[in-house]
Parts: sequence; structure tokens; C-alpha cells
Amino acid sequence: MIRKTITILFTMLFAFTGLAMNGVSDDDTIRSIPWEIDSAHSAINFTISHFFTPVDGTFEDYDATVMFNPDDLGNSMIDVTIPVSSINTRNDRRDGHLQSEDFFNAERWPNISFESSSIESRGDNEFVAIGELTIRDVTREFELPFTLQGMMENPMKENTTVAGIVANAKLMRTDFGVGVGDWAATAVVGDEVNIQLNLELNTTAL
Repeated sequence: MIRKTITILFTMLFAFTGLAMNGVSDDDTIRSIPWEIDSAHSAINFTISHFFTPVDGTFEDYDATVMFNPDDLGNSMIDVTIPVSSINTRNDRRDGHLQSEDFFNAERWPNISFESSSIESRGDNEFVAIGELTIRDVTREFELPFTLQGMMENPMKENTTVAGIVANAKLMRTDFGVGVGDWAATAVVGDEVNIQLNLELNTTAL
């Protein structure tokens, strides 16, 4: 599997980072922190109905750049690129069909992308990235809510800090032209898609 790496510049507030444990006072300049995703404990998942039954899938490959500072959201950003060819619904025939002209048309439009234009706070540890989502040849404004689950010293890795982010969102596949001809109908393959990003991040820079 291609190694999936996130470069995250996390400049955290004292309450989020626990910098006091490392002997850094809250008067010191907080550094920008590079993070790396733990691909064994991270995923981009989705669910869509087939007739009445939810069917789960995932994208095995992705690339993301995140600059996130709860104290400076004006300079924060999240960009994600997902190769359509990495789709996995545990059925090779279905995966091939989803990549075909009937749905994503991966040969012509190989990537799904999200580029944020702003990030807003929506409460304690709750945020939303606002930007543009592109699927096939359609680009639409999109909101990606996410939660900073927490941060702590990683007991499994010496001198390493671990953090977790979970994002949940919904979209309508027909808004992006995913499903053409007979497959534009939603009786068999549903319209609403539920998306979840689970990201476990590690850094040795704290």
C-alpha cells in the first residue's frame, strides 16, 4: 500500500497541547509542528445505500496537507486529494463499475479533491473546514465538520505525541454527476453518501 503521509502544521493552544508537561511555559513561542498520519489507524470511509441496505466502502489511498491552528484559524487550511482508483467496496466487479463512465469516470477524472478556503470554530474542539469539493468535472462549495478528539503522549512510541481527528459529512452523489444514464436514478443506488475521515496523527516535534 502506498504510504499515506499528512504534513500538518499544528500550532496548538496550551490547553490542547499540554506543553506544560514538556517544560514549556505558555509565554514561550509555540512552534509549528509537523505530523505524520498513522495509516494503520486512519481511514477515509463512506456509506451509500443499495436498495434499502447501507453498503460501506473506503479509499485506500489519499494525500492531505493540513495547516491547523485553533488560535489562528485565518491561516489554517485543509487540502485532500483522493485517487478514485483506490476505491474499495470489497467487491472487485463493483469497484471497477464505480470507476467506469457510469459513475466516477476515473480515466477522465482520476481524483476527488477538497480545498478549504477557511476554517471556523463551532465550539470546544469542534471545527468546520469550508471550501470546494471537486468530483468528476463538478466543483461545489462544501463544509467538512471535524472534531479534535484529543492529544496525549503516545505510550507505544517514545518521545511521540499522538492526536486524533474525526470528520463527518454528507453529500448527494447526483449533485456531482456521479451516476449517468440509468445509474442517475436513485432507486437502486441511493443518492446520499455519508463520509467519515478518521485520522490518527503522530509527531516527535513536541
